[in-house]
Amino acid sequence: MVVVANPRQVHDFGKATGQLAKTDRIDAALLALFAERVRPAVRPLPDTATEALSALLTRRRQLLEMLTAEHNRLGFARAAQIRRGLQQHIRWLERQLAGVDTDLARTIETSPVWRAAEDLLRSVPGIGPVVSRTLIGALPELGRLNRKQIAALVGVAPHARDSGTLRGRRMVWGGRAPVRAVLYMSALTASRHNPVIRAFYQRLRAAGKPAKVALTACMRKLLVTLNAMMREQTHWTPAAMA
Repeated sequence: MVVVANPRQVHDFGKATGQLAKTDRIDAALLALFAERVRPAVRPLPDTATEALSALLTRRRQLLEMLTAEHNRLGFARAAQIRRGLQQHIRWLERQLAGVDTDLARTIETSPVWRAAEDLLRSVPGIGPVVSRTLIGALPELGRLNRKQIAALVGVAPHARDSGTLRGRRMVWGGRAPVRAVLYMSALTASRHNPVIRAFYQRLRAAGKPAKVALTACMRKLLVTLNAMMREQTHWTPAAMA
């Protein structure tokens, strides 16, 4: 079993206790005090297969970041030699990305549990292989938490910013950035092709909500629905998202 603590939380906890100095001994004592007072959730260590899936997902994100950077550089490059080098590197990165996608598909296929989970998740319009595999690898808690807990874990739960009579704008922050990134793209697709999410998005926009706020609400609705589906082991139906 292991606890993965958010460094920001530990740092803020240390400041709250008045601890400003930093040494290895002080850090160890602070971590022990944080664990005693805050009692963060304990979770089992991932097995070898889960670690392999997580590593492939991480590599995929790295390749996409490099591809984006090289495409951006290509847009500004003028020298023929530089453009040729960039184009060669882009083709190499694309081959690497295709190979990682193949490895991800094979890794999912090795586990009956993962195959069933992917089949269930992809029954939802707007959920493709990248989203389903990211959820399987980076959000193993899906289906095991309640709707508020899963939204907070991913970082799509609105946080209040009130003080006295002031009512600030609710904001989302924190959570698991890789999951949130793919969930955003999924919500964007679902707002056009998933009948329930599309109607929900249009209703929010008609009520005057900014596009980004409406999309964040769609992300949360999509996540909560997927969480319920995984918990109940039921495939998608329009009624499930109503």
